[in-house]
Amino acid sequence: MIHNWIITSTLILAHLLALPAIDNPDPLPGEKKTVEVLHRWVSIDNVCAWPNLTRLEDGSIHASIFNQPSHARMEGSVEVWSTTDGGHFWEKSGVAAAHDPGTNRMNVAAGKNGSGELVVVASGWELKPGESEDARMDLVGVLRAWTSISKDGGEKWKTYKNGFPGAEEGMTEFIPFGDVLEAMDGSLRVLAYAQSLDKAVNKVSMFRSDDQGKNWRWVSHLSDASGHTAFAGGHNETAFYQTGPETWIAAARRWKAGAAMDLFTSEDDGASWQYLRQLTEESQHPGHITSLKNGELLLTYGNRIPGEYGVAVKFSSDQGKTWSNEFLVVDDLKSRDCGYPSSVQLPDGSIMTAYYSNGNSVHDRYHMGTVIWKKP
Repeated sequence: MIHNWIITSTLILAHLLALPAIDNPDPLPGEKKTVEVLHRWVSIDNVCAWPNLTRLEDGSIHASIFNQPSHARMEGSVEVWSTTDGGHFWEKSGVAAAHDPGTNRMNVAAGKNGSGELVVVASGWELKPGESEDARMDLVGVLRAWTSISKDGGEKWKTYKNGFPGAEEGMTEFIPFGDVLEAMDGSLRVLAYAQSLDKAVNKVSMFRSDDQGKNWRWVSHLSDASGHTAFAGGHNETAFYQTGPETWIAAARRWKAGAAMDLFTSEDDGASWQYLRQLTEESQHPGHITSLKNGELLLTYGNRIPGEYGVAVKFSSDQGKTWSNEFLVVDDLKSRDCGYPSSVQLPDGSIMTAYYSNGNSVHDRYHMGTVIWKKP
């Protein structure tokens, strides 16, 4: 009997080993798919960050961040931190936008120009002391955006304080967000939003630079709280990407109506925009769009749905017309105070995503987190 049991067990084991492995099985009802996480780190500690990643031709990756552990209610500046080893270690390179006393510089769009220089567009807030000695500072008003350019990978910066347009009538100054992108025609493009002074609506605009980022001009409203965007009160933090000589797509965060992201497109090089449809669930925002080596587009976005706080992604194989189901990259952060991800693909095909969080189960402070992962 013992010998028969051994033979039978051996046959069963051999049969099991011969079965094909189940790679990323379909989730149970109500369960979402996840990606394969290779590495994960607390990369920059004690900062609220809201990171934006830019990769240069030499392979270095640069994160533009807000350098204080606060949602705007502290004086602080935009720093650039850099990695040359694929995100394992980061070092501070320099200060892209140094704040004046009584203010901060914290709202950032970042990228590179056609000369390979880093470009940062940064606004922020005028502040005043809080009601008590130990209280956070109070916000007074949005500051006009500055443009900063670095020729040496983020160590030294030249700042142009009057190169970005001032506020529209009845609106705050423009607040940059997302990537500075080099368009196919050689210009630079960036998106920025503004809020009406009565806080009723938000408007998103595209801007263009024809001198490598020193000076910018207004191009169009992507969302202005009228027509198809009226239901959302307009939009604010918006990711965008060029998919053809005259074609752009954008993922815009609603000001109202649940703060989902909506998909927009332009077929005339950004001169006009059309609302297409809702792109994410409510409380999933804001986003970042980049392309992968296989031709797909990657949408990375913050996930503030209870029980899965962190970062989620979708993929598109048709230049943003349709998108895959959702995959979770990080889902264990301690609160909805998280997200704002930015992603780049590494030479080995894996993807680096940087995000911010006010803590997780093993690290109870604001920080910029970094995760290296593979598409399932």
